[in-house]
Amino acid sequence: MRYLMLIYGDEQAAMRRTEDEQRAGFDAWMRFDQEIQSAGVTTAGEALQATNTATTVADGGGEPLVSDGPFAETREQLGGYYVLDVPNVDEAIKWAHKCAVATDTIKLELRPIMEFDRG
Repeated sequence: MRYLMLIYGDEQAAMRRTEDEQRAGFDAWMRFDQEIQSAGVTTAGEALQATNTATTVADGGGEPLVSDGPFAETREQLGGYYVLDVPNVDEAIKWAHKCAVATDTIKLELRPIMEFDRG
């Protein structure tokens, strides 16, 4: 079963980290990334640029209604994702927890991906 693992963090807290803390966090993240890829659990994953680069699009009466920034105003921002291909939610939770251990500033949301017969 495939799950989308959404990675949320506080951009402001991350910017307050020292250079050494940032390097240690990055190194821990890269170790997790290597582990999940080596295990063959992820089919895709990317980090996202900061929320100030986001553009939100909605329908404004037949025309695109465009605004700068993310849709939701929250303390935590979506920073990246992995697509996990695992047998069940327990295995997805195991990998999400390993990701959470890599840094103390994130929360992870697991969402099952809907599978459609496209034939």
